[in-house]
Amino acid sequence: MPLRISVGLFVVFFSLSGCGQDYSLSPPADSEQITVTVKVPKELKAKTMKVMYRSATCKRISQGPSGQRLESDGHHGFDVQLKRQGQSDLYQVKLPKDGGGACRWHLANVTFGVDYADPSRFGESVTTGGGGGVVVVFDHKNSPRGGTGIEVKGDLTIKKDYYPWIIESFIGRYEKDISLLGESRTYYLNYQALQAKDVYFEPILHSGFLVHSVGPKVKEKGNYAVFTYPDGTVEAIARAQPDFRKLQAIRLAAEHKK
Repeated sequence: MPLRISVGLFVVFFSLSGCGQDYSLSPPADSEQITVTVKVPKELKAKTMKVMYRSATCKRISQGPSGQRLESDGHHGFDVQLKRQGQSDLYQVKLPKDGGGACRWHLANVTFGVDYADPSRFGESVTTGGGGGVVVVFDHKNSPRGGTGIEVKGDLTIKKDYYPWIIESFIGRYEKDISLLGESRTYYLNYQALQAKDVYFEPILHSGFLVHSVGPKVKEKGNYAVFTYPDGTVEAIARAQPDFRKLQAIRLAAEHKK
């Protein structure tokens, strides 16, 4: 049975096999709208947004390890491209909080962010890495990445610093990518915003402060990645990623000298 949702300027199609009822998303005309806006630096691009709606009415049925019947909330996910606002650096999408339909869908969470528009500017073999992601949960359920995140009241405004991070890896196969390093220990910031009507994300890219890491070529005890910071400092240490606070200090010291 085809599933359809028409929201603003986009139409998304789903399919669900074996359904015996109407699973369509049909937002009412007066549904409250949630607006997500991303301010995109010129070297970056807006990632495709992943949207998830849930339903407590239309359950998903599965089977447990002992053959028992398991029920969970129904859910449907789809992708949406954020639309540029005129000639500005703002990209936006509006989503109905109430998905409507017989299943009484509600907006559960969105996953979005930014990454490099042209990773090849860092070299022919460089690919897009991670970082620059945001997950916002609008209900009490876990996000696709686990947990509900930091709870915020009202609308959500996110302004965070990011640094370009080139990662070279050798074990398994050679890879070189350009990632966005932020303050989070993961590549995604996670929030729960139950009352939000507006979500605004402004990544502040400090493109002049690049950090470079080179992984070990042999997996042996004591072999660590080597981190080279923009001030020339080199560290070989058991660390999963560069020291964000060190980068902040380097940048602030450089800006103070100007």
